Amino acid sequence: MRLTDIQPDFAPSRRTFMIGAGGLMASAAILGRPALAQSKELTIISNIANAPQREVLQRLASEFEKASGTKVVINNMDHEAHKTAIRSYLVVGAPDICFWFSGNRMKAFVKRDLFDDISDLFAREKYQDVLGTSTSAVTVDGKQYGLPLGGLLWGLFYRKDVFAEKGWTAPATYDDLLSLGDKAKSAGMVPVSMGTKEMWPAAGWFDHMNLRINGLEKHMALMDGTMAYTDPALTPVFDKWEALIKAGLFTPNHTSSGWEQAAAALAQKKAAMMDLAGFVKYGFPPEEQGQIAFAPFPEITPGLPRYEDFALNSVHVPKNAKNKEGARAFLAYLYQPENLAAYLAPEGAVPPRSDCPPSADPLVNAAVESLKSVKGTAQFYDRDTDPDMAQEGLKGFQEFMVKPERREQILTRLEATRKRVFKA
Repeated sequence: MRLTDIQPDFAPSRRTFMIGAGGLMASAAILGRPALAQSKELTIISNIANAPQREVLQRLASEFEKASGTKVVINNMDHEAHKTAIRSYLVVGAPDICFWFSGNRMKAFVKRDLFDDISDLFAREKYQDVLGTSTSAVTVDGKQYGLPLGGLLWGLFYRKDVFAEKGWTAPATYDDLLSLGDKAKSAGMVPVSMGTKEMWPAAGWFDHMNLRINGLEKHMALMDGTMAYTDPALTPVFDKWEALIKAGLFTPNHTSSGWEQAAAALAQKKAAMMDLAGFVKYGFPPEEQGQIAFAPFPEITPGLPRYEDFALNSVHVPKNAKNKEGARAFLAYLYQPENLAAYLAPEGAVPPRSDCPPSADPLVNAAVESLKSVKGTAQFYDRDTDPDMAQEGLKGFQEFMVKPERREQILTRLEATRKRVFKA
């Protein structure tokens, strides 16, 4: 799991409960029966590693149980074990609600008819109005099969004090990025801190380059296997990426260190920037986290709408759930702005709803503000494409960053994998 647990104090207010309970009563009324008349049991399987977040979910479940008369049973599984177990329990012994991932990982179960279509809940609660582009993360063929939860918005991070001291500004364009790289090297710093030991950071850089050059539609065509890795549209992506590599923008020997070491280099003022999400702060001492600033990845194709990786976890109603009505009522309660914000606060995740109250974390608020100008979102390379394709892609992008001269062999290999995986 990429996001390290965070455990801030959280004290829900009486106002939070009253607003949330009001939302529960309203949702129950919409469903056509009084909240207190419900008596069925509701089972939930979660995969929450963060202990304070589990406590918030249990508090919300207890409030829902008290107001509705529906007994709520939560079974929390180890995060990695859950990835295996869900493939079985969705078929036999499905809970009424389960936590999972949006995008391609959700789509795999939708194709097998294992997640329920909850478009009715979406329409009733008018979620499209507050979710905007995040709706696409849980949509397949125009129907919604889950609710997006907390997300990670990817972009460039830097230290405010370093940039202020040196008179630098965050790069807005590709040329600005190259220029800042020269300034950072002149100052004895690595321009972009990179650790690709886990491979996925290289894929994140590919995502940004492709989204900035080809846009969301072509990027998702590649992720869905309908576009070839040898397509000419990818040539400028790797040309410009190679130019950055040869210009010395990235950490030397980056394959020997992970993202945590790379984040620490940024914290220690050894590097100017880093492409990551808000959990970059875990590489910083707590007293220095206020120095972290966020900026969108630079524009490359002038005028192209801004598309971003916004990786979202999600929650679903299994197709084989026994209490689908109760599941929808609970989801409507969980998804009240104050309740969702309370649930996301312990992990520092970015809320997909635009009407959640401000976070105590300035990086979360910066991400929320930045999302207002985003025209569409992807998840992240290894969430958006088939797992077998993703594994080969991660290897290929890491290899390209070390030996860009192997581009043709790498892309030929990835294309062979695409044809095999997607039966193209």
